[in-house]
Amino acid sequence: MIQLKNVTLRRSAKVLLDAASVTLNPGEKVGLVGRNGAGKSSLFALFNGTLHEDGGDFSMPKQWRLAQVSQNMPETEESATDFVLGGDTRLAELRDVLHAAELSEDGMAMAHAHVDLADAGEHDAVPRAQSLILGLGFKSSELDQPVNSFSGGWRMRLQLARALMCPSDLLILDEPTNHLDLDALVWLEAWLKRYIGTMIVISHDREFLDAVTDVTLHIDHAKLNRYGGNYSSFETLRSQQLELQQASFSKQQDKIAHLQKFIDRFKAKASKAKQAQSRVKALERMEKIAPVLADADFTFEFKEPVNLPNPMLAISNANLGYTVDGSEKVIVRNVNKSVLAGQRIGILGANGQGKSTLVKTIARSIKALSGELTEGKGLNIGYFAQQELDVLHPDDNPLEHMIRLVKELGATPGQSSREQDLRNFLGTFNFTGDMVKQSVGSMSGGEKARLVLAMIVWQRPNLLLLDEPTNHLDLATREALSMALNEFEGTVILVSHDRALLRAVCDEFWLVGRGEIKPFDGDLDDYQKYLLEESKRLREEAKANDVAANAPVASAAIQVLKPVATQTTKAKTPTANRTAEQKKKDALHRQQKSALEKPLKKSIEQADQKMSELQADKLALENRLATPLPPSEIVEAGKQLNAVNSALASLEAQWLAWSEELERLQQVA
Repeated sequence: MIQLKNVTLRRSAKVLLDAASVTLNPGEKVGLVGRNGAGKSSLFALFNGTLHEDGGDFSMPKQWRLAQVSQNMPETEESATDFVLGGDTRLAELRDVLHAAELSEDGMAMAHAHVDLADAGEHDAVPRAQSLILGLGFKSSELDQPVNSFSGGWRMRLQLARALMCPSDLLILDEPTNHLDLDALVWLEAWLKRYIGTMIVISHDREFLDAVTDVTLHIDHAKLNRYGGNYSSFETLRSQQLELQQASFSKQQDKIAHLQKFIDRFKAKASKAKQAQSRVKALERMEKIAPVLADADFTFEFKEPVNLPNPMLAISNANLGYTVDGSEKVIVRNVNKSVLAGQRIGILGANGQGKSTLVKTIARSIKALSGELTEGKGLNIGYFAQQELDVLHPDDNPLEHMIRLVKELGATPGQSSREQDLRNFLGTFNFTGDMVKQSVGSMSGGEKARLVLAMIVWQRPNLLLLDEPTNHLDLATREALSMALNEFEGTVILVSHDRALLRAVCDEFWLVGRGEIKPFDGDLDDYQKYLLEESKRLREEAKANDVAANAPVASAAIQVLKPVATQTTKAKTPTANRTAEQKKKDALHRQQKSALEKPLKKSIEQADQKMSELQADKLALENRLATPLPPSEIVEAGKQLNAVNSALASLEAQWLAWSEELERLQQVA
């Protein structure tokens, strides 16, 4: 277990933890929450050994393996698969052991190394790595591309996959969802639910925390408070605690006032001096209850649009995409869509299907390849792009950004362009005091995002296009954005992996995929099921491809064994006993053969067990369908039966391939 006993932790002169104590048990999934600057990342640094406690005791099992996402951008020409495969440190260590045994020609050590590699999952390491890569949104065609060929966000996904590849007892994740879209996020949730070690995660996505955590650790006023349950449970328990604390504080204040009144009234009277003195001592002994100091709320609002054209825009017979070196690449074909005043549309779709292409086309960043896009008169677009933070001027401060915006667009109706009024406006977005003169380059991602939101609000748009606006926002700012969007009187088109925001804001969804845009008939829960099914299909394809690829490898392994057997046969004579050297070669041959057979036998045994379980599930479902059921239960049971049959077929194909490989190995003398 992880234990902190009266731990004090400092960063420079700032005390982040003051005599804090908590115990985290093996296997717990912990969400670490607290205000920005409370010390969450510093606590992670304590866990991974880059920081040490300034007081108290911190302990963690020495034998635990730690996995975490490296924050540096990977720079390598390794393929994506090899890079992620390198995250399995156990395999890397055992390969080094095998290499040393081969150099020393130690047959027994080589045999042990082969067995250890098999136990560590050498036989399925590549498909495991590729399953992680595909689950995080990459395409099959990108598995062998060099890491340096991907953009920064995709390389950070590879860093995440590399961390998940590492066999670990403790997994620490700092904002793992920042570079993910919704399909990759749903896959990651499913993966983390199956993780059997201890996990500690920092995230500003409340639905993600609810899905993957069962303990919440709150850093508040330099103390660690442990709550059983996920983030929503924590919010409920904390609000109840605050209410009780406030009630107790008020009650105590009344008691203090009553005692003080008695003391003030009678301390000068000799007949009452003794009673007054006892009340002074009672007051001194009383353990003071702190008042509830509510965190400063951050709120803002979008001003009422100057006008609301209806329809806002219409797209007719359009092909959307982009042009590269003079050639057109169509992403979405034959789009016919209208956007009406007051609509709140969530854009869904797997990565690379065209969500951002649609938004950029509407935002006038790129042109439609064909067809027409007709805008309503007076259309005023407020566009928050994924790369919006990059177009801010790092050397300029927020006030200079606002002054430049006013010069370019002029003052909007109801807005003043005076410098003091611009300062006051920035203050509503928590840019107060000297912050209005702080260079943007020195600001956090959340502060930059707030500045972009401020600039959009200033423009008084009637159509908001938001492409992943929450990537750098904390929970308080996300809540403020959700409230502001709900009160916005214009139209909203939103691309986001934040399901809480999508649920709160959008009342209809468009699905972008397979070259078309169509309404999605369902809610986010239905879409989540759809994504999990797609992810499962991709994993099964990858496994099937690996089985096909492994067949030649097994044949090659057999060919490696055959020459040894041939040499052994030739070394024998009808009348002479085998030499000691020959016996050693035979023993090495048997050990190598056993090392190759063992993982196959283990895989076959596991497949047999799983197929037995699936057969039992299949029989139970078939018996259930044979009884009278309501229509809804018949549909659900039918879906489950189809899923079981599909899993059985896939597993049987794998079992057959492994059995054939094992037979070929066993036929070798």
